[in-house]
Amino acid sequence: MRRDPTRFAVVLFALGLALRLVASFALAAEPVWDGHYYDFGARRIAGGFGYGDDIVRDGVSVFHPWCHYPVGYSAYLALFYRLFGADQGVAHVANGIVGAMLGVVTYLLAREALSEKRAKLAGALVAAHPGLVLYSALSMSEPLSALLVLASFLVALKIGGARGVAFGAVVMGVAALVRPQGLLCAPFLALAVRSTTRARVGLAIAACVVAVVTVSPWTARNCRVMDGCALVSTNAGWNLAIGSFPRATGRFETLRSEDGCREVTGQVQQDRCWLAYGLDHIEAAPGRWLALVPAKLAYTFDHESFAVEYLREARPAAWPEDRRVAARGILTALHRLFVAASPLAFIALALPKKGAPKKGMVQTALLAALGLAAYAAFSANAPTFWPLMLVACALPWLPLPGRPPSHPALLMAISLVATTALAHAIFFGEDRYHVVATPVLCLLAAAALRAPDTRAARTPEGVRAAGRSSS
Repeated sequence: MRRDPTRFAVVLFALGLALRLVASFALAAEPVWDGHYYDFGARRIAGGFGYGDDIVRDGVSVFHPWCHYPVGYSAYLALFYRLFGADQGVAHVANGIVGAMLGVVTYLLAREALSEKRAKLAGALVAAHPGLVLYSALSMSEPLSALLVLASFLVALKIGGARGVAFGAVVMGVAALVRPQGLLCAPFLALAVRSTTRARVGLAIAACVVAVVTVSPWTARNCRVMDGCALVSTNAGWNLAIGSFPRATGRFETLRSEDGCREVTGQVQQDRCWLAYGLDHIEAAPGRWLALVPAKLAYTFDHESFAVEYLREARPAAWPEDRRVAARGILTALHRLFVAASPLAFIALALPKKGAPKKGMVQTALLAALGLAAYAAFSANAPTFWPLMLVACALPWLPLPGRPPSHPALLMAISLVATTALAHAIFFGEDRYHVVATPVLCLLAAAALRAPDTRAARTPEGVRAAGRSSS
């Protein structure tokens, strides 16, 4: 019998919350960049004015609805603003709770696949991760998105069966209101059910339907008050244009009126215009668009600096150049270590006791190859880590002899990394976008170099037992 996780979960929550509150109250200032709009939207919702702003038409103030940014994070902040006042300290507490809960959910999800010690390590890494702690001082949506996606996986596994998939899909729908890419993870909820491939495909489709239905009230609102229908938000076309237009570099670039879409009257029309603009450029020069994919993935996975730059933008005097460079260096180095360790979650260190030399040779060769790849990534003139991230996404799906058990919890978790890579290969990359997958990187690091699969682990009961007993 495994111990009740409640005590450790409470300690983990308290640790994560304390670290985040200290960081937020010591370092945060007024929200900047996208955080300004999230905070402003939350204040509007909390005040009962709706998600939008006011504009003056013919001398009269008129409500102007939004949906360019997803509403979920602003709605979450608005709940706290409504109850306790629209103050930055309240936002710090709201963000701290999300970060603290992220460590707890990672721990509970890890318990489904790993030994208790490894699960505790995964939760502790998330709770104390410097990048995640610092990110709590930002008014940004990535931690809440990660929390809801991982929570949907946990709900599906804990409840089990088709009912678990349905409840998990509802949570995933809520996650999509924070970050629409969450919908890409909905099909993977079907992995919670041990059944035939055909049955799982049906459950995956059902999960997508339930998630979209969960989003549909917000979609109906958009259709009613905007200049057209939008599923969640109106930045998909904008982002596609940024990743494909002639000045595209693989990262964020400002779109200008001279680029196109000059004559638009509403957010939905503008987004559709930019979508058509981006698709036109992809169709005209598909090779150039594909050639940008490595740069997009590099900007997403090769470094970590967004939190430092955000805080520096808000309080320049608090971040002199030497402190800025040092902080960026620490966060980047730590992130790269987690990326390099991620593929090891699917490599076995020990050989099967009763012998299987072929399995041992395959695993040893994989370990050696990953070691060389990590060395090359660290030692290159321009350190390149995104290929290791893609390897981590591919390994659990390959039938390699002697590998550790690939529990559904791990397969679900890696889907968050894979869908993040896919989305930003299509659109554009920035290091802030990998933050949503950072808890998964911590979980994978805790799962590194487990014992190999055994005969018992090939049965439905054995997979769970083998996963939990590996240490």
